[in-house]
Amino acid sequence: MPRCKHCKEKFEPVKFNQKFCLESACVAVWVEQEKAKAWIKKKKAMKKDLETVQDLMKKAQKVFNEFIRLRDKNKPCISCDRLLRGKFDAGHYHSSGGHKAVTFHEDNVHGQCVYCNRSLHGNLINYQIGIAKRIGGDRLIELNGKAHDDYKPTREELRHLMNFYKDKVAELKKK
Repeated sequence: MPRCKHCKEKFEPVKFNQKFCLESACVAVWVEQEKAKAWIKKKKAMKKDLETVQDLMKKAQKVFNEFIRLRDKNKPCISCDRLLRGKFDAGHYHSSGGHKAVTFHEDNVHGQCVYCNRSLHGNLINYQIGIAKRIGGDRLIELNGKAHDDYKPTREELRHLMNFYKDKVAELKKK
């Protein structure tokens, strides 16, 4: 026989997963707990509905950058060929600020040492040489064409993108 979560008395449950006895004080506690659970669920849904595109872009960028760092771990910096160890950035060839269409394009983002990305502002001349070696000239030309497309992601697209890259991150972490 189970014990009531509130009064700790043994009771005969009516349903198999019943946690409280049917005394009025215990039922009142049970109802309050259920109301609290329902509010948490409702609040979570409301928060999700209120997320802006900018909020989702930040979250998606964080997950995408984590994927790039895992993908390019133990590869050389795309710009200077130093082996990436410890902390490094997910450097964009076409900046994410001005080229939304390729912000989350895997060919546009590569592991880059902090010095090249931040101090040398991407070290773009050497980045172009490195990216051409890594993905080939045809894909680079295709990437340049896509970079100037007009694109504004929707909230649903960004949520889908986050889930997609979360799965890819989990897959890479297993290896």
